[in-house]
Amino acid sequence: MAQVPMALTGVPTEELEQLLRLVHRKHITPPLTPVELALVGLQHRSEELMQSLRGLDEAGARAVLIAVLAERRS
Repeated sequence: MAQVPMALTGVPTEELEQLLRLVHRKHITPPLTPVELALVGLQHRSEELMQSLRGLDEAGARAVLIAVLAERRS
């Protein structure tokens, strides 16, 4: 069985930006579920995303995504 990278390190920046856009446009509503991720085409990242975003409300999910993206750009 393949080991999933910790946190969001294995998720490409483009997919994190996509998820943030989806949350911002209310196409997906936190708290996230694997089913919602599948509905927007992110089922292949479900395990990694759920590690860091499980149970977070919209503000929390946005904060995590924005922080990770900001860190990657610095």
